[in-house]
Amino acid sequence: DYGNEVEAGQGIARAIKDGLVKRSELFIVSKLWNSFHDAERVEPIARKQLADWGLDYFDLYYIHFPVSLQYVDPSERYPPGWYVDAGATTVQRGKATLQSTWGAMEALVAAGVAKSIGISNYTGALVLDLLAYATRLPQVLQVEHHPYLTQAPLLQLCKDEGIAVTGYSSFGPQSFLDLGMKVAEDFEVLFKHPVVTRIASKHGKTAAQALLRWSTQRGIAVIPKSTSEDRLRENLDVCSFDLSKEELEEISALDRGFRFNNPLNYGIPVYNFA
Repeated sequence: DYGNEVEAGQGIARAIKDGLVKRSELFIVSKLWNSFHDAERVEPIARKQLADWGLDYFDLYYIHFPVSLQYVDPSERYPPGWYVDAGATTVQRGKATLQSTWGAMEALVAAGVAKSIGISNYTGALVLDLLAYATRLPQVLQVEHHPYLTQAPLLQLCKDEGIAVTGYSSFGPQSFLDLGMKVAEDFEVLFKHPVVTRIASKHGKTAAQALLRWSTQRGIAVIPKSTSEDRLRENLDVCSFDLSKEELEEISALDRGFRFNNPLNYGIPVYNFA
């Protein structure tokens, strides 16, 4: 639902054809968008996404947001975004329950569409609710995670229940500044924060590497993105050093409990984090 699955699939196909990698060496993830939460819509849209990728299965398939929106036919507009009609200003909620959607997600594994399934942007209360009805537990929870949003209780819940956690937006406001989000301007850029830069300098690493290592030492998988080969190499080199307990606590103390990836911050009237 990021609008780039065809192109991503073409890149993978080329890499496999050129012998750079085998399919079995890749871990490919996609997500179920809000407009397709009705149980009968889940498998068809997942198979459409597989076709766009040129794949036979996903290694992991997430529920993107715990929000059901009215269905939009992919032949009319895809990805549909938050609104029923292009350019509309009113979000139309759907009727699907999270329980029924999760049941359809479980069926994807049985059908061979996905090897594993997960959830994204769930709060602790929703995770607890899911645990009460799921017959197949989510293998991963993907959430926003950075020093301004440390989410310690949620991480502990997932640890207790054996759910792996992946954190996105590891650099806090940075990517949201790039998107022009006004509220992100109220936060100091973490790459320049004196606590982060001091700790990074002590280890001879960049601020980005220190931030990623803070996450991984908290048990969080990270998914930073970059088009720079040098930065990609830097991002991979985050396990060659360890932050001390005191350094981890210093970075964690920056927590402000603020979520940038809240639909309200984009002017979208969806209140799932209310």
